[in-house]
Amino acid sequence: MAERAYHCAVEVTLEVIGGRWTPVILAHLKENDHLRFAQIRRLIPDITDKMLTQRLRELARAGIIDRTLVSAAPAHVEYRLTEAGRGLSPVLTAMWAWGEQRATTMGLTITPVQPEVHPGPPTG
Repeated sequence: MAERAYHCAVEVTLEVIGGRWTPVILAHLKENDHLRFAQIRRLIPDITDKMLTQRLRELARAGIIDRTLVSAAPAHVEYRLTEAGRGLSPVLTAMWAWGEQRATTMGLTITPVQPEVHPGPPTG
C-alpha cells in the first residue's frame, strides 16, 4: 500500500479526528478518566450503536484510545485516551470553546447529557 501524501499538517489531524462524531467521542473521553460503551452512547444520544462501534475501533486502531476488557462481574469494556489521545486535549479544548462562543453568538442552546454514575458495591 502506497503511503499517502499530505500537503498540510491539518490533513494529518483530520485523518484521525475528522470522522463524524469522532471529536465528540474524544471530548467526552477527555472529560472522563474512562467510559463504558453504554455511557458514551448515553452522552451522544444521536449516534447509532453501529457508528459508535466503528468510530471507537478506528480510534483504537489509530492509537488514540485504549480499549480495555475489565473482567470484574459483570465483565465490560472501558475506553480511555492514550498518551497520543491526551495530546489532542488543546485541540478539543479549542473546539469546545469555539462551539460555546458560536452557540452564544447564534442563540443556540447546548444541553449536555450527564453520564450515568455507577455506584460501588454496597457496604455494610
